[in-house]
Order: sequence, then structure tokens, then C-alpha cells
Amino acid sequence: MTRKLNSFAVNRRAFLADYCGGIGGLALAHLLQNEASASSGARKDPLAAVAPRRAGRAKSVICLFQHGGPSQMDLFDAKPQLTRHNGEPYPGKVEVHFAHAVTNLLASPFKFQKHGQCGMELSELLPHTAGVADELTLVRSMTTTSVDHESALRLIHTGTFFAGKPSLGSWVVYGLGSMRQELPAYVVLGDPGGLPVDGTKNWSAGYLPAVYQGTSFRPAGSPVLHLQTPAEILPEARQRQLDFLRVLNAGHLRRHPANSELEARITNYELAAKMQSAVPEALDVAQESKETHALYGLDQPATEDYGRRCLVARRLVERGVRFVQVFLSGQPWDTHSNNAKTLGGLCAKTDQPSAALVRDLKQRGLLDSTIVLWTGEFGRQPVSQGTDGRDHNRRAFSLWLAGGGFKRGYVHGATDDFGYEAVKDVVRVHDLHATLLDALGLDHERLTYPHDGRDDSLTDSPVTNAEVIESLLA
Repeated sequence: MTRKLNSFAVNRRAFLADYCGGIGGLALAHLLQNEASASSGARKDPLAAVAPRRAGRAKSVICLFQHGGPSQMDLFDAKPQLTRHNGEPYPGKVEVHFAHAVTNLLASPFKFQKHGQCGMELSELLPHTAGVADELTLVRSMTTTSVDHESALRLIHTGTFFAGKPSLGSWVVYGLGSMRQELPAYVVLGDPGGLPVDGTKNWSAGYLPAVYQGTSFRPAGSPVLHLQTPAEILPEARQRQLDFLRVLNAGHLRRHPANSELEARITNYELAAKMQSAVPEALDVAQESKETHALYGLDQPATEDYGRRCLVARRLVERGVRFVQVFLSGQPWDTHSNNAKTLGGLCAKTDQPSAALVRDLKQRGLLDSTIVLWTGEFGRQPVSQGTDGRDHNRRAFSLWLAGGGFKRGYVHGATDDFGYEAVKDVVRVHDLHATLLDALGLDHERLTYPHDGRDDSLTDSPVTNAEVIESLLA
């Protein structure tokens, strides 16, 4: 018994996975989500570029996320009073989270100097960041509402303590769509050491369609599994496979000529094949000059890994990727002990590449349209934990932004004399989210998605009303 071709006995999804060597989890997730969106009545192409309600200052975001809680008084927020009263009891009440914590003040061992025309005061641990001080918006008055890593991470990434809400990157892509079909709109550049705390939840699409979640690129080897055609399949054979697939799809479409969803799905499968060449090209830093490699520190063991990922981030936004996150494994900035030594090593790894990203974007004319965000989930306390550690602090932390319409050479807010609590021009996490969306031309109150019988949003919270911090914007 023979099977007729028009019976469509070959399952196209199985054909892609088993016979074509796969087009990668990236493409497959994209395509299967488009199928689901089509069947549920969602917009035909969920990643189609969408013009914001008003012209945004920025088009893309690169987030350099620093897991664990960088110590603000050792890096960004000089506190002479902390030095003067080193070893004395803190003159007030401090939230203590661990039994072995003490409440004696712990001075920073690092010197601070003013840099740039703006006179921004930064730690000696950040000489390269100091070199781009005139490009930065330094926020010294950030606050959050959790001292637990997992919940604080969820808050800064999704706007809530609870798992299941979409990440900032997913909201941005949902609101603006993709600028290029051959590459994911939202890319995550992971650490060779492994996943960050809370793993893939940091870039989840939550209840948004899965097409808006971050696509993780592997730091070594093939960036996306099954993206490349297996070596044993010759290019001619691969082309015949794709041609055969088109015949199957075209025959199916002829039998269902009024099915616009099917036509869109066929188009998406064809676009996915283009990713096979676009993704490896985008990640090929060998195309960059020796000067660029040196700028990012690719010629030095300490900075090579992080520098490579920062350089890839630039290459991705240069090619139209909307949102890129660079993560570290675990929670390296969590300095409960060996605070000074750990900070020295981390800054030696991240300072030069982070500053290089800002410099490189600017010299290529991309900084005005790209927001660079350097942040952790919370800060550290001014009192000692053990002999040389610092505990978590939700009441104050520092972060910096560059480009994308944020003020250049500007320091926002202040903490108390010891750096324990933000006391001037306080910025909450929800305010940060609202301001980032505003810089992209998105209204945080209008960017909503129906969920559980109501329109939900990134900044929707029962305890606070998010505000755009206009003073951060140029």
C-alpha cells in the first residue's frame, strides 16, 4: 500500500526536528508560539515591529546584571563619616538578617576620586567606569522591598515578588516587537560558570506568549543547540530538504487557501532558516579589530570572558536585537565575607568591559538609541558581618545607566551619612521600570496584557504607584 503525498502523512514538525537537524530551540519556540498565537486569535505576527505611541529616545536595551548586591559604599557612594567612625556601633537600628551579623560600622578600604567634567565620585576599583563618567547617570538612591535574593531578583526583573510575571525584556519586546526577523528580539548571554540565581525565571515571558521570552545563547560551543545543519548533511541535501518542505507546505496551503494563519506559519518557517546564518555571524567576534578586542579586554585573562559577552551584546543591538542581558553565574556580588577581596576580583573582571561597551556604542553612533543598565538586585549594609563582610540592604543601592536619552554626567539622589538608607530623590524599582519604558516611548500604564480577568502590566502593584523619574532623562 502506498501513501499519497496529499494525505500529508509526514508531520512537518517532526520533519524539522528529525530530518533537518533541527533549526534550534530558538527558532522552534518562535514558530510554535506563532502557531499557538494564530490559533488563539492573537495578532498574526506577534514579533512585528510596533511604533510606540510617541517617539522614544531609545530603541534597544543592554542590561549588565550584577547578581548578589554590589556594595554601594565601596563602589559608587563615598561615605567619609563611615571612615571616621569605623568600628563604632551604628547610631540607630539596622535590619539584621543573619545571626552572625554585628552592628559595628565597617569603613570602605577603597579611595574615591572625582572624575570627568561632571565630577562624579567613584571608587578606585572602577578606573574604566570613571573614564566614561560624563556619559553616565548614576543613581545613588535606589530602594527595593526585599532582602531575599530570589524575591528581589523577581522584583527587579518582573516588578513583583511572585514567580510567573513577564520580565522587563519580555514587556519591551511585547510593546515594540522585533527589528529583525533573522535574530531573536530578546537575547540572554549567560556565564560559563552556570545559571544565575533563580535560573531562567530571570528572563521568563510569564503569562505573555512564549515568543516574548529571552533566548539564551550558550557561552561556549554552539550558541543554540541544533541550530546548525549536521556536518554529515551536505548543503545540496539540506537545500533539497527545505525545498521538499516547501512543497509539502504549498500543497497544504492549496487545500486550505483561505487559511491566513497557515500562510503566516509557512512564512515563519522560511524565516527561521535564515537564523542559521544570522546567529553565528552576529556572535563572531573574530570579525572585530584588534583595537576593539583590546578595548573590551579580550587580550587579558581576567576580562576575556565578560568582555566577549559585552562585545557580543554590542554586535547584537547593532544588528537589530531589541533587548540583551549579560548575566553572571550564581550571586558573585553577595559579599557576606571577604568583601574587599571579592570586590577587587569582580571589578577586575567587569569594569573594563562595561566601560568599553559604553565607549564602543558611542563611537559607533549607537549610544543615543541604546540604554545600558548596570545594576544588581539590592545593596549592602554599612555595618560589618563577621570581620570583613556586608549583609543585604534593601533600603539603598546604586546603579548606573548610559545612553538612550538618560542624562549624561548626572548623579541622582543621596543616602544618609553611612549609606544605609536612601534619603533624597528616592527611586523605587517600579519607578525605574516606568522610566526605562518611557525612554523607549512606552507608557507603563498603557502597556498591558489581559491576565486573570484584568489588564496587568509591568508596574502594576497594589502597594505603590510607579512614576517616571523625569529628572533622570535628558
